Amino acid sequence: MTGEPLRCGYVALIGAPNAGKSTLLNALVQAKVSIVTHKVQTTRSRITGIRVHGQCQIIFVDTPGILDPTKRLERAMVQAAWTGARDADRIVLVVDAARGLTDDVRRIVEGLTRARRTAIVALNKVDLVERKALLPLAATLDATGVADRIFMISASTGDGLGDLLDDLARRLPEGPWLYPEDQLSEVSERLLAAEITREKLFLRLHQELPYSLAVETLTWQERKDGSVRIDQVVYVGREGHKPIVLGAGGRTIKAIGSAARAELEAMLGRRVHLFLHVKVQPDWADDPERYRDLGLDYHA
Repeated sequence: MTGEPLRCGYVALIGAPNAGKSTLLNALVQAKVSIVTHKVQTTRSRITGIRVHGQCQIIFVDTPGILDPTKRLERAMVQAAWTGARDADRIVLVVDAARGLTDDVRRIVEGLTRARRTAIVALNKVDLVERKALLPLAATLDATGVADRIFMISASTGDGLGDLLDDLARRLPEGPWLYPEDQLSEVSERLLAAEITREKLFLRLHQELPYSLAVETLTWQERKDGSVRIDQVVYVGREGHKPIVLGAGGRTIKAIGSAARAELEAMLGRRVHLFLHVKVQPDWADDPERYRDLGLDYHA
């Protein structure tokens, strides 16, 4: 022990869609706890990851991307993001350095100003931007008055993450750790399994399939040989979407299941028997039960 006091606290990662929050969370936790795709607002609920850094236990909350919502699900996700920010000890505003100060980023800055909250700004993807373009962006964000400090990072390469962790660990309050030292997330295995399958769906069908699909883990059966059987249902919004997910002769859904199963076996360290079923449910995005499962407020 170093003699330094124990520290523990919540850090909300907020930002516009596709700013790289989920990639950053996984990099900070050094494990995959949040799925990553090129689709906007892949993260639908608040996903937590836990990192011990020195004498500090940092509980990161990956929130849905904040945009100008037009649909019920988007409104619920944006509310979840702002709730995560409101409840956190510290906020990290993740900004895509390649895109700069977009309307969504301006909207978030205005929201922080109204809430009288400041944030540590993480200019992400700096490996894709020339240094001379970063300084004016940093100066503009600093002038808003919401930035405590500004870090230039790359979640994909790991550049700058050590300095960000050091700063967060110093800022969080003194107190006992809330979780065992080796725990990496609050997310249940059932939910994470469903999220992994949803990621594989998006990665495989990102051009053919609309945003509106969901995955639910129906059953999780432990077997005597140490393996696990997982049954999941993929909900699609229209009858015409079902053959897209299935593919000719069921080849697409088999490939998605195989990719999801391989990742689950690596994550769980044991054999997984994964069975996927596709169901048409036109109103799934307006089903209050789905919102409860995701930890979202149906009435947002």
